[in-house]
Parts: sequence; structure tokens; C-alpha cells
Amino acid sequence: MRKFLPWIYLLLALAGAILTWQANLAFIAESSSSGFELQRFISDASLNPASQSLSRDLLIGATAVSLWISIEGPRLKIRFWWLGIVLSFGVAFACGAPFFLFLRERHLIALEEQNVQDSPSTS
Repeated sequence: MRKFLPWIYLLLALAGAILTWQANLAFIAESSSSGFELQRFISDASLNPASQSLSRDLLIGATAVSLWISIEGPRLKIRFWWLGIVLSFGVAFACGAPFFLFLRERHLIALEEQNVQDSPSTS
């Protein structure tokens, strides 16, 4: 299972990008002006208690995970760790967080494989 986990994270990142942008494009298509109406988007995200709950949940979760990515990426020396943050804010949190997990898991697997190769063999 461990060797498939990075690829599961990558599929989740792709799904997170596609599914959120399907909704974003539908929102843009129904807008009266051309383009993305940020003020209306924020207003719609606070329209009722259900949307308020989801918006607040996303805000708190994305903030916590972004802080963790900012610490964990450099701590483990994960190449391109910052892409998780860029994707979270530029595409969708549902894309950026699983993408960072993809990078992290691949990095951890590579470290484990390197440790196995570097350890003295016992006969």
C-alpha cells in the first residue's frame, strides 16, 4: 500500500483541481459581469449556515495545513514543497494539500530506500 499512497494523493490533487474549478467556472458563467466576482463569491459563501460552516471549516483547515506545509517542507528538505501553498491559493486547497502529501510521501519513501541501501548488511 505504501508505494501506491503517493499516487493516491496525486489523484486526489487532480480531483481537487478539477472538481473545484468545475464549480468556479459555473460560478463565472452565471455572473452578470465578465470574470470572477470575488465580492459575490464571498457573499455567496456566507449565504446560509451550511455555507458559512463549510467556509469557516475551509479557512481554519487551510490555514493550519499551510502553516504545517511551511514548516514540514523545509524541515524534511522536500523539493518544491512551496508548490503545495501556491496550488492551495492559486488553484484550490483541495489540490494543494494532497499535492504536498504526494511530494512528502515520495520524499519519505526515497529516504527509507536510501537508509536500507546505506545500512550495513548483516550476514
